[in-house]
Amino acid sequence: SLSAQIEAPFYEEWWFLLVMALSSLILILLVVFALVLHGQSKKYKNCSTGKTISNVEESVTLDNGGFTALELNSRHLNI
Repeated sequence: SLSAQIEAPFYEEWWFLLVMALSSLILILLVVFALVLHGQSKKYKNCSTGKTISNVEESVTLDNGGFTALELNSRHLNI
C-alpha cells in the first residue's frame, strides 16, 4: 500500500513566494525606470536643438560681446 502523504502545492512553498515577490519588485522597478526615461525624452523632445544651444550660450555670454570675448579676456598675453 502507498502512504497517503499530502504535500503542499509548489505555489504555497516559501521559496516560490520569495521568487515571485523578487520578480514582481524587479518588474515594478523596470516599469518605473522606463516611465522616467520616457518622461525625460519627452521633456527634451519639446526643445529644439538650436533653442537649447542658444539657451546655453545666453547663460555663458558676457555683456561685452559673448563667449569669445570671455575667452580672450581670460588669456594673459605676453607682449
